[in-house]
Amino acid sequence: MLAPMQGLTNRALRAYFIEHVRPDVIFTEFMRVNSAPAGAGLTAVDLRDIASEQDGVPLVVQLVGHGREALVLAARAAQEAGAAHLNLNMGCPYGRMGGGMTGGGMLRYPDDLSEVIPALRDAIAGSFSVKIRAGYDDPDQILSLLPLFESSGVDFLVLHPRTVVQKYDGVADQGVTARVVGETRLPVIANGDIRSASAGGRVLGETGAAGLMLGRGAIADPPLFLRLRGKVTGEPGREERRRELDRYLREIVSRYGQLFCGDTQVLNKVKEIIAYLDDPELAKPLKELRRAKTVRAFEAALHGLC
Repeated sequence: MLAPMQGLTNRALRAYFIEHVRPDVIFTEFMRVNSAPAGAGLTAVDLRDIASEQDGVPLVVQLVGHGREALVLAARAAQEAGAAHLNLNMGCPYGRMGGGMTGGGMLRYPDDLSEVIPALRDAIAGSFSVKIRAGYDDPDQILSLLPLFESSGVDFLVLHPRTVVQKYDGVADQGVTARVVGETRLPVIANGDIRSASAGGRVLGETGAAGLMLGRGAIADPPLFLRLRGKVTGEPGREERRRELDRYLREIVSRYGQLFCGDTQVLNKVKEIIAYLDDPELAKPLKELRRAKTVRAFEAALHGLC
């Protein structure tokens, strides 16, 4: 699965991944649920991005919000707009979603979940999944929530085995994933720190997870999907890596030019991808790409990759 990543997995980037590496499942960026009574639901912009699939690949619509009524209303609106698969974000650790009542912040109020999760399951006709952290500040919290997910009829879990307060510090403890797999009948998708085919294979082997969700590793290296499937063997050499990045970024600039307005917006979105590229050998050309002020300058700077 290609992970939902705010500011990154827009429909243009999803289309690139579908065309070149075809994930088995893709997710929207999270869609904010307005909990105000007068305007509860989803925005018109979000509704336009909703579908049951994209180019033949199942598309999961991810909701982030709080409150049973607001979330149920949003789920119904998403389904009316064409969604067949819905996911609840219970893992985002940033901003109000880390310390508030949404995203990872939902784990601060576990008693509320006994109302929210069954109500969403009742409202959702298609698949309903949860993307979750191991806990708010206790990595064992997820274990106490498994009975609720099972009894409510959640279809599968996506687990990032860090706590919310950790954000992305330290390492993802896939030992937690293994414990969850061993204690639930629900399919568990492993997420977190999967940046190579060897790491992905190790996680599957050690946890018994039903599958993998790739986030930061995939954004930095789309062919990771192909290596995990054995369609491409071995890690890319230095020159191959440079050529892959050159093709990737050139095509993304072109696709973003059709989705966003003007050089500034296009470059700001492309630079969000570059933020995940940390190849030490490419430090100098990546620095030049970050400095580019126009699309033409950015494309010229891409020559430094080759």
